Amino acid sequence: MRNFNRSFSRHWKKNVSFIVVALGVLTLVVISQPPKDFPQERFDIHVQKGDTISSAADDLYEKNAISSKFFFKLSTIILSKNRGIYAGDYRFAEKQNLFSIAYRMAKGHQGQPKVRIVIPEGTNVYDMAFIFLKNLSDFNAPRFVSLAREYEGYLYPDTYYFLANAKPEEIIRTMRENFNDKITTIEKEVIAFKKPLNEIIIMASLVEKEAYADESRKIIAGILWKRIAKGMPLQVDAPFYYTTGKAGGFTYDDLKVDSPYNTYTNKGLPIAPISNPSLATVLDTVTPIETPYWFYLTGKDGTMRYASTYDGHLVNKNTYLK
Repeated sequence: MRNFNRSFSRHWKKNVSFIVVALGVLTLVVISQPPKDFPQERFDIHVQKGDTISSAADDLYEKNAISSKFFFKLSTIILSKNRGIYAGDYRFAEKQNLFSIAYRMAKGHQGQPKVRIVIPEGTNVYDMAFIFLKNLSDFNAPRFVSLAREYEGYLYPDTYYFLANAKPEEIIRTMRENFNDKITTIEKEVIAFKKPLNEIIIMASLVEKEAYADESRKIIAGILWKRIAKGMPLQVDAPFYYTTGKAGGFTYDDLKVDSPYNTYTNKGLPIAPISNPSLATVLDTVTPIETPYWFYLTGKDGTMRYASTYDGHLVNKNTYLK
């Protein structure tokens, strides 16, 4: 009788264990399936920095994206190794099961499309903001300008691939890192020029706007550095964008505007860069060509004209600008 009881007890415990496991697996299978009323239209879930897994679970549950907050939280804790979830805008374009959603949030896979954005050489932060505004969803252009102004000159112009919901902080960080990577490739030339990097970048931002070909940039860089060494005003028009908002067509009154960017009334470099130069322009700026020239202009035919004297410069103006 005792042997029978022991055998029955072991058999019963095995059956109970099997039933418990089977019910657990069945529950997981059922719970993990997308709810029947999972949103038909594409939607986003916004997770702010510092948000908890519970708050994300509440949001997902309210939107009928998951059927169990408990299993979502448990899965996310396991998948993230108890580190929480990544901030961002998670896009859901189709039905996904609970574990897939938990995995994405634990790993930061937002599902946003990447957008190819080209920032031309010599672009300033205002024009950058306009480019990003045209290409990215809900882009905060005023915030970008307010944060990027202090990094003007150090936001490297290049082709980028940003998430469609990229924020100004992320964009600025990426462009700054790109600048740092690029500048290290010409570190030897920069050091050999024996001028502070900030002065080099300011000058390069001017040169970028004054010429396009390598030889012209080198010649103009040589002229402008020579003017500074001589104590002459640079008399470069490009910085007036920062004082008048004009890209051209300056008047005599514009040339008298009291501004640290006015290179007619002030000697030396402007207070800060006026654009974001390319690596090639920075290199041309620190490897200028020495010439007898002190003046230059771009003729209506697009050709650069140089002069060693002011009289010669006036001849060029009367000949090539009329």
